[in-house]
Formats: sequence, structure tokens, C-alpha cells
Amino acid sequence: DPGKGLIMPVVTIKLAGTLTREQKKKVAEEITATLERHAGKPASYTTIAFEELPDENWAIAGKLLDEE
Repeated sequence: DPGKGLIMPVVTIKLAGTLTREQKKKVAEEITATLERHAGKPASYTTIAFEELPDENWAIAGKLLDEE
């Protein structure tokens, strides 16, 4: 397969609350480096999306996080 190994990684990070721009930058750098190092994916192919959701949109053990 001539295209093998060229598939673009797409990483979605879902989290309760928010991260600062600097935190997102550091996380994106580390995940990109990990995929490059361990999966052989060039950094230029890696796309990362951050989905920041309010606590009311997450439930653990049947309780919404904003109920804690």
C-alpha cells in the first residue's frame, strides 16, 4: 500500500472545564511528539482538537460533576 504510514492522526481531547492557552500548547506539543516518536507520524500530519465542556455535561457514577 503506497499510502501506508501517511494516515493523518486526529486526536480529540475532551475535558471538563477549560485549559489555558499555554496548557493547550504544551499538551499539543507533547502529544504530537509522542505520536512522532512512537508511531512514526510526522508532526506536520498531527491534528489535535480540544473540546472543553462545562461540568454539567459530564457525569461520573450517575452524578453530574457540577453536583459535587
